[in-house]
Amino acid sequence: MAPKKTALAYSVQEHHASHLHYDLRLERDGVLKSWAVPKGVPEDDSRRLAVEVEDHPLDYAFFEGKIPEGSYGAGTVKLWDRGTYTVINWGDDKIEIKIDGRRIRGAYALVRMNGKNWLIFKSKKQQK
Repeated sequence: MAPKKTALAYSVQEHHASHLHYDLRLERDGVLKSWAVPKGVPEDDSRRLAVEVEDHPLDYAFFEGKIPEGSYGAGTVKLWDRGTYTVINWGDDKIEIKIDGRRIRGAYALVRMNGKNWLIFKSKKQQK
């Protein structure tokens, strides 16, 4: 029998900073692995740019509020989606997860293009 996969914290924050973007947050190893997704996490078959940013503390996963002017990321943050995810595969250049959020559900992949630039898309893998 395969070991049970642990559900971890997942969120997407709508971030009205210098430019509107969405922050994808995935709990991993005691921090939130984070990507800025300019056009949001796709809900269809499109592929979107996801730029890896610095890790954030776990207590930031479900943050909503205003980051003051003069601070990094100044602007309004709204929780766009929240829930849990399980890891299907986590490698250096490809991450496969199953999201169980309020808005987003299903298998997704993040594939590194170069440096901090990744593509995020719905995966055909593990859609059950």
